[in-house]
Amino acid sequence: MLKKSLFSFAIGVALIISMGSAYAYEALHGPTELIYYNKENAYNGYTLFAPFEGNIHYSFLIDMEGNVCHEWNLGNARPEKHSRLLEDGHLVWAIKAGRERVKYQELDWDGNVLWTVQDNREGYGSHHDFRKIWNKKLNAHTVLVVSTKRVTHEEAIARGCDPKLRSNYTSAPDGLVELDLKGNVVWEWNVFDHLIQDVDPTKENYVGKGKTIADYPQKMDANFGGGRAGDWIHTNSLDYNSTLDHIVTNNSSNSEFYVIDHGATFVVGDPEKSIELAASDAGDFLYRWGNPAVYDSGDSPSIQSDGQRSDNGHKQAFFTHDIQWIRDGLPGAGNFLIFDNGEKRPGETYSSIIEINPYKGAMQNGVYVSEVEAGYSRPKGGKGPAPLRSNQIVWSYKSKSTQSFYSGHISGAQRLPNGNTLICSGRWGHFFEVTTKGECVWEYINPVTKWGIKTFIDDQPRGYMDVFRCLRYGVDYPGLAGRDLTPKGSITKIHASDSRRSSSKSGGKSGKSDNRRAPK
Repeated sequence: MLKKSLFSFAIGVALIISMGSAYAYEALHGPTELIYYNKENAYNGYTLFAPFEGNIHYSFLIDMEGNVCHEWNLGNARPEKHSRLLEDGHLVWAIKAGRERVKYQELDWDGNVLWTVQDNREGYGSHHDFRKIWNKKLNAHTVLVVSTKRVTHEEAIARGCDPKLRSNYTSAPDGLVELDLKGNVVWEWNVFDHLIQDVDPTKENYVGKGKTIADYPQKMDANFGGGRAGDWIHTNSLDYNSTLDHIVTNNSSNSEFYVIDHGATFVVGDPEKSIELAASDAGDFLYRWGNPAVYDSGDSPSIQSDGQRSDNGHKQAFFTHDIQWIRDGLPGAGNFLIFDNGEKRPGETYSSIIEINPYKGAMQNGVYVSEVEAGYSRPKGGKGPAPLRSNQIVWSYKSKSTQSFYSGHISGAQRLPNGNTLICSGRWGHFFEVTTKGECVWEYINPVTKWGIKTFIDDQPRGYMDVFRCLRYGVDYPGLAGRDLTPKGSITKIHASDSRRSSSKSGGKSGKSDNRRAPK
């Protein structure tokens, strides 16, 4: 299905349809909701997304035609980025509970709150991503969340931060916190506990005799880039591998991600010991990928002195989001998938999706090969020298026109059972599904904007129609079994009367579409 409308395109080629193929577009002007649907090649299912701008706050579940089949009315609560549908049909989501506080909740199909947890400790602040996991050591469900921990200037100096680089190191480095479903902290990890430095030999974390930063890929250089500040690494995503009991977390500031051994640092019934272990060498990086210059093992991007050409060096990504393991049973299972925003890429600007195989042997063995050892190659073809490409990249996608798929922040991707990949270009609320060959087979534009429900977009400044992430659930997904998924119409039709009105409830029951239809 292709929406019939006149488009006013502000950037390059907006929609290309030729010889049966369609390429995803990203236009500053155009219609919202369903744009294109190739029934033969798209993965049939339901797409979940939760816009976090505007006056109405819902998690929407839409079918392939763009019709709302279910929705959770989140009321006045402001979502902290996104939600997930569990195999029992429950929804887990996060809501802002203050400047640095976030509440995590589970709702049943009808929107009733089943539990709420929150890290209330002084000096900690949650943000961005979370996962409800099954902690097999604890034999119970827990929630993993991204969390900052306040650090004083004196603490940073004591950890080897160079006082010549900054006069004030007061900051909030990112880490991870694990909560049980009663809100108790059972494990935590923070990058601040895994630093190496070559500035002050009186400190315990000074490089060994005859060694350099490059000899410690398992640790973070405390003084990279002129000294760490702010939230240090700006973690925006995490994932959990239940087979390996490993966690992967993203450093978007330096465009690299890290694998951490959760299983080796978790002690049942002893949170203090668990936290101590996670802060020790046992909690160092098992693997890192994306930017070896951060630990003096590769070249940084550079621009020729004449300004006519740039080179990416060994850097493989440029501001990243949504790091994840591809799930068991899916094509590429065990590999990493990440959204490369491309925000700080020298030269041509574009976003891309990257799939990485980091292993020696099968994923189940948990043996990682360092990105440096795996090496790089320079693909042939095109004008000028191609960028160095990691030999661990096994698949990637970018649009035919580099201007037609770009998101400078948020965003995500998901591997689907048929081998396709669902992409969320978050800044523009643009969802599309591509095949392994890059053919677009489904496309949708979020109509919920900062200024109401829009059937047509005539301008898109940042923050207009943000969606952090979208997720596709197949028609056979257990959480949808026996549920009423009758199509209720498009969002623009159902919520036209809500477009400039805030909902009155916060985290209450899921509203039915019938009583919110626009007058006929």
